[in-house]
Amino acid sequence: MDYERLIDEETWAFIRRTAESYPDDAVDLSIAEQRRVYNAMCDVFRQARPSGVATEDRSANGVPVRVYTAGDPTRSVVYFHGGGFVVGGLDSHDDICAEICAQTGYRVVAVDYRLCPENLHPAQFQDSWSATEWVVEEFGDPIVLAGDSAGGNLAASVAHYARGRLDIVLGQVLIYPGLGGDPSKGSYLEHAHAPMLTQEDCLFYEKMRCGGVVPQDDPTFAPLLDGDFSNLPPTVVFTADCDPLRDDGPAYCDKIVAAGGVAHCVNEMGMIHGYLRARSSVKRAADSFERISVAIEALGQGIWSYD
Repeated sequence: MDYERLIDEETWAFIRRTAESYPDDAVDLSIAEQRRVYNAMCDVFRQARPSGVATEDRSANGVPVRVYTAGDPTRSVVYFHGGGFVVGGLDSHDDICAEICAQTGYRVVAVDYRLCPENLHPAQFQDSWSATEWVVEEFGDPIVLAGDSAGGNLAASVAHYARGRLDIVLGQVLIYPGLGGDPSKGSYLEHAHAPMLTQEDCLFYEKMRCGGVVPQDDPTFAPLLDGDFSNLPPTVVFTADCDPLRDDGPAYCDKIVAAGGVAHCVNEMGMIHGYLRARSSVKRAADSFERISVAIEALGQGIWSYD
């Protein structure tokens, strides 16, 4: 794959800067060391919270969450962070959540679910669902589910499970999510050695999440494994073109549409996994982040603009 041609210089600069803190072989480190270097890398790219955004750390049915508000919101965004289910937390995505809050005017609730391998699946899903129920009970607002990478998986898992249980899920926005696609074909092979995330990395995180025995019929593990895609909320998926997870997005949207729902996939050309952290230095990433915020805001207002 000719990544020198596909990826522009701004993005390459971001990739090189990331590697200074988070090396390509990070998955070979101990879990504790992986978390240390990931946190250090997030610190490098962290932006100041926009003015006017207030935060409060709370407990959501026992799950730590951080609540972001600006003004008097009438919608809540439940946000699940990425990190392969192994790394990340409230601080790693603090600036992203604060900016979504500022740009949409919605309350954003970031969920600090338990991590692997100390807590195997379904611990991450259970925490995500518990926190989502708490948001609905605590604030009473209609909600939009959102998340990046592993968090996109959790957002979708919650959306599937919420059917018949919660009636105020207005939509979901998934950012380069891993949804359980076949790792032996498509983008998993085409971009097996992509910058930022490789096919081998994907398999490592999957093994960490389930202890080595991959569930074959559990949509709370892999939403693409669900046998029923009907009655899901309006869905917008953003994928990075140079990413082994890319094909999960359109495959998921196609299943929703085939079941009579509405879904749209935006494939960001020249982008790589984890590009949200590049939004302050890479124009393509900044443009995509704006599209993501607009999608969240629109779904919160019941607006569908992708037909």
